[in-house]
Amino acid sequence: MYHNEKYLIELLKEASLLDEAQIEDATHQKKNNESLLEALVRQNFVSEENVAQTLAVNSGMEFVDLLKMPNIDPAAVQTITADAAARFKVIPIVNSGGQLVVAVVDPLDFDALDSVRHVLPMEPEFVCGTRSAIEGLIVEHFQTELDEAQMKNLGAEAMKGMDEADGEDAPVIRMVYGMLQEAYQAKASDIHIEPMENEMRVRYRIDGALHKVQEHPSELLGNIVSRLKIMSGTMSVAEKRIPQDGRIQASFGNADLDLRVSSVPTTAGESIVMRILDKSSLSLGLDTLGFFTDDQATIDDLIRLPDGIILVTGPTGSGKTTTLYSCLHAINKPDRKIITVEDPVEYLLSGINQVQVKESIGMTFAAALRAILRQAPNIIMIGEIRDLETASIAINASLTGHLVFSTLHTNDAPSAVARLADIGVKKFLIASAVRSIMAQRLVRNICSDCGAPTDLTEKEMRALSLSADQLAGATITAGSGCRSCRMTGYKGRIGLFEIFNIDEEVRLLINGDQSTPELRKRARELGMRTLREDGIRKVLAGRTTASEVMRVTMADSQ
Repeated sequence: MYHNEKYLIELLKEASLLDEAQIEDATHQKKNNESLLEALVRQNFVSEENVAQTLAVNSGMEFVDLLKMPNIDPAAVQTITADAAARFKVIPIVNSGGQLVVAVVDPLDFDALDSVRHVLPMEPEFVCGTRSAIEGLIVEHFQTELDEAQMKNLGAEAMKGMDEADGEDAPVIRMVYGMLQEAYQAKASDIHIEPMENEMRVRYRIDGALHKVQEHPSELLGNIVSRLKIMSGTMSVAEKRIPQDGRIQASFGNADLDLRVSSVPTTAGESIVMRILDKSSLSLGLDTLGFFTDDQATIDDLIRLPDGIILVTGPTGSGKTTTLYSCLHAINKPDRKIITVEDPVEYLLSGINQVQVKESIGMTFAAALRAILRQAPNIIMIGEIRDLETASIAINASLTGHLVFSTLHTNDAPSAVARLADIGVKKFLIASAVRSIMAQRLVRNICSDCGAPTDLTEKEMRALSLSADQLAGATITAGSGCRSCRMTGYKGRIGLFEIFNIDEEVRLLINGDQSTPELRKRARELGMRTLREDGIRKVLAGRTTASEVMRVTMADSQ
């Protein structure tokens, strides 16, 4: 919260960055314990950059985009304690030539600035930065020193046992909290805590790639694993011989997180993987997935069909569930009843009935499907077609007036026909029920802050079968690396898509028992664009790199 929020909002209005309608809307949608300005930022009525820049201008300070700084001066950080940095929301960033530059969140909090002057070894020059960037840097540089007072934003479940923690446990609690906070700030999708022979390794999966971020003595592993099991509330601390699963509910600021915890015993100790599901970051617009205009128009037409099956295929982690959720979100209207059957239910969707599979009590995909068909839905989403019974119910539903969405694990779209046949579905039923099959992969998006024009190498041009003529007018781009993208050159991910529509000619091919290579060849002749071809379009448009496309796609056979 800012020291004089009301005055700051007036400044934003005077700068034409806010209007009364937005303020009124944010007031009505404000969450508990959330300030009005926090609600305005959360709803994207005004950006953090706008707030910081307005504060800087009003205070006569320079605005510094900390995410674009390649690094922070370690000598500067050492001039302040973790407690002071967290309490006053400041971070020293430069200490050179007798000059100490300190980034602050709120220049209007004069008492805090005076206090900072007293704790620093020299008179500082204050600059203004965004709140999230400064708080992220504080966690990054002081995560092992943060006091329990700085843990107030952690959710109740994650705080379980905090009040009873004695002095011996407190460092482990702080370490776990710092790890979760850092992973959230880095927008990681997974945290991997791995026992090695002589150490404990911590890695984050960011934009699909694993990054080693920490190494600790192996002696800490047992305490950290125990702490995470306690936080889950359902995992046994005493049991170390069998795999266990649990969930941790946590909140960082306005973000509600759901962490899926999995422990597996290894020869060196228990390995922990936590999947981070950030409910506040889920973007359900089809236009955010990476479709070009022509493909999005195709999907828009498909999801508004009255019946049939639409399949999304790809390996684990290729974004299939997000695509299905986006499709359901686009057609979620008051006059339609939508029911999903999932294992697990990853995100709660407003206005949609979601059913959790629980095989231990007999609530299988097939059992849930039989039950929900008596609920008279218009649209059904099945998390995955795994067996003949589930496939048969899905096909019968599609042939009796329901639109069915589901996923399969296949490498490309035409292979889904063979996969369904392998589990026992008759070819004529596949041809009759399936309307479209879409294969997808995720590639890393070029960082918008450090992306710059570049050229493809001869090797890349040969690998993608590109000619000089095709490169004419293209926007080949690559990221050089900055703080915003953690020096990777990439930030965020987009999809590559292969859309295989089942028209009358394709139905005849399926009924004629054509092999997958023959089916794929004919589909391409009929206009299907492969994953690699869609990737090439995105390379030429400057949205990703040739190396990313080659990493996730195989060369297309003719």
